[in-house]
Amino acid sequence: MTSTNLTETPLGLHFSEGSQGWLVRAEKQISYEVRFRDGIFRPEFTDLLEKAGGNEGTLRCFVIVDSNVDILHGDQIRAYFEHHRVDCSIMVVEANETVKDFETAARIVSEIDAFGIARRKDPLIVIGGGVLMDIVGLVASLYRRGAPFLRVPTTLIGLVDAGVGVKTGVNFNGHKNRLGTYASADLTLLDRRFLSTLDRRHIGNGLAEILKIALIKDATLFELLEEHGPTVLDEKFQGVTAAGEQAAQSVLHAAIQGMLEELQPNLWEAQLERCVDYGHTFSPTLEMRALPELLHGEAVCVDMALTTVMAFLRGQLTERQRDRIFAVMSALELPSWHPILDPDTLAHALQDTMRHRDGQQRLPLPVGIGGVTFVNDVTPQELEAACALLERLGDARVPEHGRRRDGESRQTSGASAA
Repeated sequence: MTSTNLTETPLGLHFSEGSQGWLVRAEKQISYEVRFRDGIFRPEFTDLLEKAGGNEGTLRCFVIVDSNVDILHGDQIRAYFEHHRVDCSIMVVEANETVKDFETAARIVSEIDAFGIARRKDPLIVIGGGVLMDIVGLVASLYRRGAPFLRVPTTLIGLVDAGVGVKTGVNFNGHKNRLGTYASADLTLLDRRFLSTLDRRHIGNGLAEILKIALIKDATLFELLEEHGPTVLDEKFQGVTAAGEQAAQSVLHAAIQGMLEELQPNLWEAQLERCVDYGHTFSPTLEMRALPELLHGEAVCVDMALTTVMAFLRGQLTERQRDRIFAVMSALELPSWHPILDPDTLAHALQDTMRHRDGQQRLPLPVGIGGVTFVNDVTPQELEAACALLERLGDARVPEHGRRRDGESRQTSGASAA
């Protein structure tokens, strides 16, 4: 159907005489807000109630809370909704990569059905890490073909990554986020206080996604991490010292600003060359195969270490720049190598990602620190050379917590991570 064959009808549709068919065009404008609000469950703050519906002044919502968050903050969350006389049902869900599946999503749908929500007025409110936000986002996009939802991320990776975009998803058939949609939360509220209950490893997990933004678009952010990364890790972004508070605010603002700058013009991924995909070419396969040993951000960091080496071998990074990057990874207590890495695994991972990128590699590689380029000519021989060099460079930098001990739990003390 070509434009020369189209005739506009009285209702604005276009009819083609040649193909005897109609061309329908429609646009949907969306807007959503990401807002800092420390102490979100203090009674005087009503941000969470802005979207709550109900009838005749009654506020209604359905709340999904991560099970670890419920242990630590459940009493305060319930007291908040009781104080504001909100008619709500609170569902507590265990959420981690091992149960990030359609069965968990279906259980949430069943509970929503039992509670009953108005299609446009009664929002879902998800309080947890990236895994739970991904699951509930998918549920919201599917339930009655779209229900409003709000997000309260409780992990660092949720604050800077999973909580600011529009992608939802669950794992399927051994593949990470194989089923998913694009759905924007009406409002995301970022409360740094939740980070105080995370263990150190999960702060590092989120710092990996911040490092991603630094490496491919923000050299100033990289310098902030280089100078203050250990401080924000130690203080868990709580601003225990004046220097730590300034660094925490600067790092979070730069990371979220950088992420949103990349997402907004390409929210639905019409363009498949996305610099925010840096660190996400090999990591989905590595993460799923190492499950539950590697956290999401740790797998991303191993991917970034590999592609840092690839960029170095291509002459896109100097040796000094390469070593600065590895030094920051080490300072943030992130792994830069893992025993699962081998050329065959990497080749398989690249092939799977190419299907996701419409048949091309579209592999983001750093150019210096703060720049990026995309390549489509990676060979098995290059992967083998990069893997061998990375094993020599990265083994000593794998932190002890990057290697799971027998019986060690994968879950964070504060919430499940993405």
